[in-house]
Formats: sequence, structure tokens, C-alpha cells
Amino acid sequence: MMNSGPFFQLPVLKTARTLLRKMTLHDAEDMFMYCADEEVSRFTTWPTHQRMADTYHFLEFVIQRYDRGEIAPWGIVDVENDRLIGTCGFVSWRPTHGRAEIGYVLSRDYWNQGYMTEVVNEVIRYGFHTMKLVRIEARCHLDNAGSAKVMEKCDMQFEGVLRKHLFNNGRYEDVKQYSIINEPLLHGM
Repeated sequence: MMNSGPFFQLPVLKTARTLLRKMTLHDAEDMFMYCADEEVSRFTTWPTHQRMADTYHFLEFVIQRYDRGEIAPWGIVDVENDRLIGTCGFVSWRPTHGRAEIGYVLSRDYWNQGYMTEVVNEVIRYGFHTMKLVRIEARCHLDNAGSAKVMEKCDMQFEGVLRKHLFNNGRYEDVKQYSIINEPLLHGM
């Protein structure tokens, strides 16, 4: 458990079209709308939400992580309509090694419009400037062209395929590995 640091009070972050903030139980209806979409959950490590209870259970888990100061995702809010449209955040963090992995999901209504690229760039900026990370990684399923495109647009470099890296949906899956290095921090050491 962490008592202080960049996640003790998860900050609000802003992009041109979104607000990244802590989620609450009031976000359940918006979240259920995209988590119940099989196209959205197709490449995730979590099953499609079948009922609102699935969404409430996930939100309660995330809120507990906020309360304990542990890493947890930001909710992505469309500033035009104040609706939760996805999540983005660090799914693992190795402070000793200056490394973290980022993960994200977005409502299908917002695909192919640059929203996730905007959000991921802001989370990378936060990771490099506030958390002083040297390396930020991200992974995606081999067939998830949309996610790979986001990583490439965020200047993440493809590093290769991790074979049978993930056990998901009852089988071992290969994933593409991407990363970006905080060159100014690395050279300033």
C-alpha cells in the first residue's frame, strides 16, 4: 500500500476534449453502456458486462483502490456532454525500475476520432513529468489494429510480439508490445 506519491490523490487531467478524473458509482450507467458492448470488450482482459451489477462491482473495486492510494484508472469524460466514455491509466507500476504499463478502453461511439490518442498522450506526459518514469509500455492483442494505431500515434515504438503472454478467455494469447522512453530524463541522469 502506498501512503503518498503520484497516486495518493489522483489528479484531474485535461485534454482538448476530455477530462480525466476519478470515477464514482454515478458513472455506472455510462460505463455499462460501453462495457456491455461485445465489440468494446473483444480485446480486453475482462468479460463483457452482462448486468449493471458487473459494472457496480468494477467501480467499487476501483474506488477502493483510489481510497488506498493505489494505481487505478482515470475515467475519461467527454466535456461536451459530461458523460463517461472510457478509462485510461496505469495497470502496473515498477517505481524502482522507472517503468509502468498503460491500459485503456473507449466507448465504440468515440472510436476513430482521436480521443484515445489525446488521452494516452496526456497520461504519458503525466507519467514522464510527475511520476518521473523512464519507460512506459503498452500491449494489445495481435488483431487489435485500433489500439496499435493509438500507440503508434503516441510515438510508442513496436518492440515485438510476446508469444503466449496472456491467458485470456480460456486460451493463451500473443500480444504486441510497444513502449516509449523518456529520453530527456534518461540523458539528464
